[in-house]
Amino acid sequence: YPDYRGVPVIGAWTWLEKYRLGVATEVDVAQAYRPLVILQRTFWGLYFLLGVSAVAIFVFTIIVARLRREAQEAAIEAKQLGQYTLEEKIGAGAMGEVYRGYHAMLRRPTAVKMLNLDLVNDASIARFEREVQITCKLNNPHTVAIYDYGRTPEGVFYYAMEYLDGVDLQTLVERYGPQPESRVIHILSQMCSSLFEAHSQGLVHRDIKPANTMLNHRGGEPDFIKVLDFGLVKALDDEKQAKMSSVGSLTGTPLYMSPEAIQTPNAIDARSDLYAVGAVGYFLLTGRPVFEARNIVELCNLHVSAAPDPPSQKTAQSISAELENALLSCLEKSLAKRPQTARDLANLLRRSPAAGDWSVAEADAWWRRHSREIHVDQRSPALNAESLKTSHGPLSEGSQPGPLGSAGEDLGENFDRTIIG
Repeated sequence: YPDYRGVPVIGAWTWLEKYRLGVATEVDVAQAYRPLVILQRTFWGLYFLLGVSAVAIFVFTIIVARLRREAQEAAIEAKQLGQYTLEEKIGAGAMGEVYRGYHAMLRRPTAVKMLNLDLVNDASIARFEREVQITCKLNNPHTVAIYDYGRTPEGVFYYAMEYLDGVDLQTLVERYGPQPESRVIHILSQMCSSLFEAHSQGLVHRDIKPANTMLNHRGGEPDFIKVLDFGLVKALDDEKQAKMSSVGSLTGTPLYMSPEAIQTPNAIDARSDLYAVGAVGYFLLTGRPVFEARNIVELCNLHVSAAPDPPSQKTAQSISAELENALLSCLEKSLAKRPQTARDLANLLRRSPAAGDWSVAEADAWWRRHSREIHVDQRSPALNAESLKTSHGPLSEGSQPGPLGSAGEDLGENFDRTIIG
């Protein structure tokens, strides 16, 4: 309030009862608030320094990240990752890149798979390491072999695997059409061999499909199968992984997913892989998937509730009743009605009169006819690996991406996301 001078002041008073006396005092506002002004200016100065520091840290972080990225790119451009010399890039995808190379000392041809520099975080590194560690546990000759895993001083994560100079089953059918029954049995039997070992160790692949299976001419043996991409593999007793998978999580490839993988993905077992093997066999024989649909929701509903047409109705070639029954048993909705193990399925395949008819001579002749065109489009296991998968956008009942379901189209890509709705 203004005093008798008209100057703003702050006043205070008190009554001293003992003396029956009141005491009052007044201080100019400017004088009273002078210490607070100093404090206020000090705080503003601190805020300014904090802001400048935050900007400096942000800029410094960007510069360091850019320099680190440049160092990583320089290491790749230098064609050297640890003990591996890179020759040429042979594949790329959402999660990483693949180079053909060789070990500096052993001179062994190798496929080197690197984690995408833009995706280096705790989750991607953990998944990358998990794929390596799980695959390294498997020794079956029909499972892709991992040679090495490492991280360069520049921070590039990579692993080296055997280089497969062949063709994946998706490309095989797209390029050369449906395969004869005897060859299909030969291929599926080798897939069963790989999966039986994985299942015996409590592992479920979860993403068996034509694009994850390579047909090779290896070690003088034609039509040698290699099962790839264990990036989505699930350990049946892995409680930690189960907790990480939320309710409604859908992992796999829609064209080859079992009903239980769609409805209760955390409750799947080895028989879910056998459903996918049956779907792969169906595709090899007919050139068409088990179900064709307009969108992913419709396709999933078909896998859950619709009975597949017998493959003999979708191809002009003759198919034995034994093979057809074996494939349809794999595609049963009920787990109990499917073959219980990969070895059981292999035994069913052997009942076909065409089992064993695909001879080495026939396979050799096929490779002689087509080896040149296959080598022009050389493929590696990592080209189809989990880290090179395409993720579909949000799934909804109204999604209409157009007619899907034919070989190699959208529904054949890996799908690892949560169902909406």
